[in-house]
Amino acid sequence: MLLSRVTLLATIPLEFNQPFQSKGMYFTYWLKCMRTTQNLLCYSINRNVSTSMMNLFRHKNAKRIEGLDKNLWVEFTKLAAAPGIVNLGQGFPDMLPPPYITEALANAAAGENFMLNQYTRGFGHPPLVKALAELYGHICGRSIDRNKEILVTVGAYGSLSHSIQGLVDEGDEVIIIEPFFDCYVPMVKMAGGIPVFISLKPVKEKVEQGMSNSGDWSLDEEELSSKFNSRTKAIIINTPNNPLGKIFKMEELKMIADLCIKHDVLCISDEVYEWLVYSGHKHIKIATLPRMWERTITIGSAGKTFSVTGWKLGWSIGPAHLIKHLQTVQQNTIYTCSTPIQEAVAGGIQKEYGRLTDEDCYFLSLPRELEVKRNRMAQILLAVGMKPVIPEGGYFMIVDVSTLNVDLPKMEGNEPYDNLFVKWMIKNKRLAAIPVSSFFSDQAKSQFEKYIRICFIKQDSTLNSAESILRNWK
Repeated sequence: MLLSRVTLLATIPLEFNQPFQSKGMYFTYWLKCMRTTQNLLCYSINRNVSTSMMNLFRHKNAKRIEGLDKNLWVEFTKLAAAPGIVNLGQGFPDMLPPPYITEALANAAAGENFMLNQYTRGFGHPPLVKALAELYGHICGRSIDRNKEILVTVGAYGSLSHSIQGLVDEGDEVIIIEPFFDCYVPMVKMAGGIPVFISLKPVKEKVEQGMSNSGDWSLDEEELSSKFNSRTKAIIINTPNNPLGKIFKMEELKMIADLCIKHDVLCISDEVYEWLVYSGHKHIKIATLPRMWERTITIGSAGKTFSVTGWKLGWSIGPAHLIKHLQTVQQNTIYTCSTPIQEAVAGGIQKEYGRLTDEDCYFLSLPRELEVKRNRMAQILLAVGMKPVIPEGGYFMIVDVSTLNVDLPKMEGNEPYDNLFVKWMIKNKRLAAIPVSSFFSDQAKSQFEKYIRICFIKQDSTLNSAESILRNWK
């Protein structure tokens, strides 16, 4: 740091503010000034270093986010964004959504109703909560109060976060079924909760056959029962499951429901892929089971429903005595969501609700289209020696890559095999996927690190490019 002339003058000893009597006096004066200036410089530098160190300590991260800085999506989305990469990793469609919903958004933003570009009701745009109440009231076979039993949020992420922040207290245990969507664990930890894990386990004989079904993965009833105790506050379920694609059957949901009722535990049911159900399977809402409505938060997503993941709009549906706590979190964090997007989604839901039994209904036509893509991808993977697990729902497929015997000794870092495999595949094969061990707890990672997750809600040209890479793998 340079000192100004004024500062230097202020450092001159008082006895030297007189005319010099000799050259020796001048030299002595100069030497003393230099020493004084040096001392001040050292003091200034040391003081700034100390201040910086103090500021580093003062501005240390809050304990609630300790150890949660790493994120799967940040790392692998960046890798997949490189030029020339065929991206079957991140779960978004690379095809256009139904035209009526994008037209509705354009009309909302550019129409004559100026209020559609201003704040709307904080807990949900009136036309949207009305449409949601009608649709889910029909599905659940009950009357739903649009104002007290629905909350519209910034994506399903917002619904999950509000549910956990509003209902989970410090020291509460939350049961998480793995594989799980990776945000569940950090959200529980940030609320002060304790994640308790239980794995869906595949039937070994079917997996070894080469091609298995996501329905072959199941919970052990005795093990699940052992996870419930007096400290258990909630269980999080995801059906259809991401990344596995498993749809929980009635008997499985009843097993979970019975334990929730017995131990007075809440259920957070992540059902964002509720419409993406393939032939021979049926999605059942656990909230419709006896005595489960009053203890269940059901989470939905406009992004998954209408293939507009970038719109980031979701919702929580449940009893008023639970939803009110989520509303409290919302009003003190984000307050409200985008008005024109809510207006457009309201119109989309009204349109599809009016034709739920028609073949042209988007809720029915999209899974028909995706089933073809799913089957095609499975056949390609089998042809090159991989072992796909055929999903019953959703738009992801996990794949056992152990048969490829890719040797990765030169890859650096103490990472699971699937992390290294995907990085190697992106670099050497120009094909992106997501490592499946990221969807498991630290204790279970090693059992599932030979799987990767691919996304097949892609246009044919993308799948063609992926097929070309896979068929020329060797």
